[in-house]
Amino acid sequence: MSKIISAETTTKVGTQPRGKMIAYWSVTFLLAASVMLSGIGQLMKYGGNLELVTNLGYPSYVLTILGIWKVLGAIALVIPGFPRLKEWVHAGIFFLMTGAALSHAFANDYGDYGFYVILPLSYAVLNIASWALRPKSRKL
Repeated sequence: MSKIISAETTTKVGTQPRGKMIAYWSVTFLLAASVMLSGIGQLMKYGGNLELVTNLGYPSYVLTILGIWKVLGAIALVIPGFPRLKEWVHAGIFFLMTGAALSHAFANDYGDYGFYVILPLSYAVLNIASWALRPKSRKL
């Protein structure tokens, strides 16, 4: 006599592996925190931000514009919902950070060990990683 043993497996539709979700939120919070802090620093004109911008030839009011957009973008990254807004935030951060790196490179203002070029590019890489790891609910 033979026994037939059946196993029923169920999977949740649209779920993501736990490790990928942890990686997504870790990278996203790191990106949001760094963008938020740099935006607040620009709004307060703290830590040499004013000299940095004027050395590149930009007017000082650019700090206020960039600071406001960075703070709003960081908030938009972590609030639930609004997938299209998050896509725009990721695009904005990428263009902002690569533009900052190029501005410093074209002005021959690399800072110590290329810091002024490497830091914005590292934000851009964090941004790409956060975008690539996003869950299916945040994809358009």
